[in-house]
Amino acid sequence: MKTAVGTVKEATDVSAFTDFKEITKARLAISVVFSSIAGYFLGADKIDFVVLLLLAFGGYCMVGASNAFNQIIEKDLDALMDRTKNRPIPAGRMTVTTASIVAVVMTLAGLISLYVINPKTAMFGAISIFLYTCVYTPLKTKTPLAVFVGAFPGAIPFMLGWVAATNEFGIEPGTLFMIQFFWQFPHFWALGWMLDEDYKKGGFKMLPTGKKDKGTIVQIIMYTIWMMVVSVVPAFGITGALQLSVVAAVLVFLMGGVMLFFAFRLFDNRDNASARKLMLASVTYITLMQIVYVVDKFV
Repeated sequence: MKTAVGTVKEATDVSAFTDFKEITKARLAISVVFSSIAGYFLGADKIDFVVLLLLAFGGYCMVGASNAFNQIIEKDLDALMDRTKNRPIPAGRMTVTTASIVAVVMTLAGLISLYVINPKTAMFGAISIFLYTCVYTPLKTKTPLAVFVGAFPGAIPFMLGWVAATNEFGIEPGTLFMIQFFWQFPHFWALGWMLDEDYKKGGFKMLPTGKKDKGTIVQIIMYTIWMMVVSVVPAFGITGALQLSVVAAVLVFLMGGVMLFFAFRLFDNRDNASARKLMLASVTYITLMQIVYVVDKFV
């Protein structure tokens, strides 16, 4: 009997942990934390591991809270779409009350953690969660411009790390922000292309022209080019303490070129398979680009 009870409790604990990961979108949150840590390494003169832990914890909490609030607001729409109908709230595994408690507690824990680092970091964290929850989420069913609005909180993490390290906002974190800002568009529009039919079930308007056409892909190509240009600006010595060697700049530019190649493949093929390749290339790009930036600083 004890064994049976123990097994049930263990299964319940595992299920609750799985639902927590889903409500906070753990993989997305971890990728955001990675961007913040990369930004911290770029801005720090010396590594303070306490600050690093606070940044990682606070960053996860802020992203997790944003995602939890998002799923509370969109619970009825999530139930209509294949990719989201099994999320904890629409599937009935988590109540709105429980999700709200998770969201509020994580918001407070995140803000406090970031505030301990410095007030500017907490301010940008608060701006991020406000824009994502109160502006981006409601706009998703109203206008394709929601992606533009969502690109702002999405671009904050890379610069957030720099602000955490320096307690300053200037051209350096602004440049990091712009790189990730322009990256958002090809990434999310590739995802939007793949999931367009499903998004329409929930009434979401994610593609810039409202449909899977050449106009959407032209914008993907244009934003990819802007991303490539901005990503090598630090190599020209005009971004203050944020610098990039010529070798690193060439490498980053070539990686952006891979994304551009897949964007043109999407232009030629206009199919989901090409959009998926572009989306995967964008995820690879943002990760490797940040690694190259950090390695270039310390090598």
